[in-house]
Amino acid sequence: MPRMLADKRILVTGAARGLGRSIAVAAAAEGAQLVISDILDEELNATAEALRQDGTQVEALVIDQADPASIEAGMVQIAENGPLHGLVNNAAIATGVGGETLMDYDLDLWDRVMTVNVRGSWLMTRAAVPLLAASGSGRIVNLASDTALWGAPKLMAYVASKGAVVSMTRSMARELGERSICVNAVAPGLTHCEATEYVPQERYDFYAEGRALKREQQPDDVDGTILYLLSDWSKFVTGQLIPVNGGFVFN
Repeated sequence: MPRMLADKRILVTGAARGLGRSIAVAAAAEGAQLVISDILDEELNATAEALRQDGTQVEALVIDQADPASIEAGMVQIAENGPLHGLVNNAAIATGVGGETLMDYDLDLWDRVMTVNVRGSWLMTRAAVPLLAASGSGRIVNLASDTALWGAPKLMAYVASKGAVVSMTRSMARELGERSICVNAVAPGLTHCEATEYVPQERYDFYAEGRALKREQQPDDVDGTILYLLSDWSKFVTGQLIPVNGGFVFN
């Protein structure tokens, strides 16, 4: 049986570790040619080398999603090797973003989160559109969060940024449909990985107890839905939000 992403070139942002790395590994297993980006240079190269050892064709680029010039320069480099079939907007500030109420939330932290998680996702998408359109079957998957669906407390900037990602996804789908580009969002629940090690155990327990599937969520719980949205199986699906959280929130 052909692999889901055979002969497709997929860009995964924030792929050095955690959920992004898991998505990249899963896409590689389904035959994708990978472009991976992150600001964590050493970890990004380690991920790229591990994928290459498994026979995957990988390009690794350091791209700072807070810097428009870095995004544009990175996309110029990506374009040298041809079109893209998929973009996974996973890069985001998710570490050290919680703990304070809206009354005490740090203004500079708010601005950094919005710059990377919202503006950065928009600019990365904008830069990738010509390459996605050139493939004739472009797919964009934006990583939202179920925190925006249930209103997680003491996480104001992150929740707001992921709510914006959901809204942007719908607007992007309307605008890019004429270019045969499908745009969808996936909203994971609290996922146990490097980026969320700072989260207190009581929050993990709160999630596990509130889910229909009563356990902690792992990165590979999310991969299958993203692969589906990148594949030809989802060619008439766009503008949708799919929560993947074990039944903590029903959409």
